[in-house]
Amino acid sequence: MSTEAPHAPSGSDQGSVRPVLFEVAPAPEPVPVLPGGAPRVRVPDRFQMRMEMSSLDALLPPDHQARVVWEYVEGLDLSGLYDCIRAVEGGPGRDSLDPRIPMALWLYATLDGVGSARQLDRLCRDHVAYRWICGGVSVNYHTLSDFRTGNLDLLDGLLTQSVAGLMHEGLVTMERVAQDGMRVRAHAGTSSFRRGQTLERLEAEARAQIEALRKELEDDPGATTKRQQAARERARRERRERIARARQVFPEIQRKKPADKKDQARASTTDPDARFMKMPDGGIRPAVNVQTATDTGSGIITGVDLSNNGSDMGQMGPMIRQHEERYGERPPEMLVDGGFAARDDIDAASTAEPPTVVYAPVQKSRKDEGKNCYARQPADTDAVAAWRQRMSTAEAQAIYKKRASTAEWVNALARNRGMQQFLVRGLRKIKAVVLWFALAHNLVRAAALRRQVAVATA
Repeated sequence: MSTEAPHAPSGSDQGSVRPVLFEVAPAPEPVPVLPGGAPRVRVPDRFQMRMEMSSLDALLPPDHQARVVWEYVEGLDLSGLYDCIRAVEGGPGRDSLDPRIPMALWLYATLDGVGSARQLDRLCRDHVAYRWICGGVSVNYHTLSDFRTGNLDLLDGLLTQSVAGLMHEGLVTMERVAQDGMRVRAHAGTSSFRRGQTLERLEAEARAQIEALRKELEDDPGATTKRQQAARERARRERRERIARARQVFPEIQRKKPADKKDQARASTTDPDARFMKMPDGGIRPAVNVQTATDTGSGIITGVDLSNNGSDMGQMGPMIRQHEERYGERPPEMLVDGGFAARDDIDAASTAEPPTVVYAPVQKSRKDEGKNCYARQPADTDAVAAWRQRMSTAEAQAIYKKRASTAEWVNALARNRGMQQFLVRGLRKIKAVVLWFALAHNLVRAAALRRQVAVATA
């Protein structure tokens, strides 16, 4: 029997590649030989065929945080979202996405520091925890993005309901509330801020572009697909709306400027609600001022608010009124830093019925360093004078110190969870994102409080 290798085919078949039935795995890289002998190691074998059979539920540990989030979502009242679904039993149409899925996805993503709908879309395909929440149901970034910012009233109501439920359980007393502000970078570039004359010109150009696009579509309807036409129309329409909004807020921005700097007033064509603010690092960038109120006894967020004013002055009064609207009662005590300590706000809070006792540091006079800042000043009302006298005591100063461990702690957690820069524009959408942070924080904090109670009563 001949052992010679088969001859290569002649003619046109010469040089052709024979079909391979089974792929041959490449040989692993050799391990370097040492003088004492070659070391024995386990090398990766990525071509070994495996058959693994398991469910999504088996891949996730029993105590995983995603399970906690899903259990919380199952207990929410989402009837308003279900009422909007048109596909019903016995009727036509494709089954809709269960609202619990995007609700749980965004809550878990917020805890995980994920703030992008596209990133969340990728995680729903690649990460086991997000896949477990989806349970085999497909989602896309557009649906996730719309759900995140399109349910502001629902999110605001859920915050009220969740805190009220914790008050009923006795986990939140709201006897003492701490408030703090946090400036967060807006989704607007510095170059998007334009002066008044430029805004007028840009609005005229945007109007002309819309008319030109409409005429183009009338002359040749088949030039682009319907989807492309709709996208172009939407982009130009939204740009014109943003520019119009920037022109609308420009007079207000100009009015707040000093008399010698009114010509420097500018409004953003990207996010007209953004304003230049001094950031914690000393830089000045487009930002929004996020206000949060926290119950000092439990660490639960009880209220959120937004402002495009870089100062915290005047923000305490609206937060107190928000608590009264949400829970039917005013906080007995408010802890705020010196930036909130406006005489009018302190007087209004202290003279209301029932009154709110304000704990805020008294600012020392820079002009007269030897002046007693706790003594009554000529412009002080009785309520403001009482505040000065109160803050001179060691007891009041000890109470004020609890603000840092609650309000500032909540803001630090928000930073760690991705609240460095918003990826949405407009105060309404930004408030929706802030409410997601509040709900996610309260979810985890409530679970911790219940564990503490269970251990204490065991």
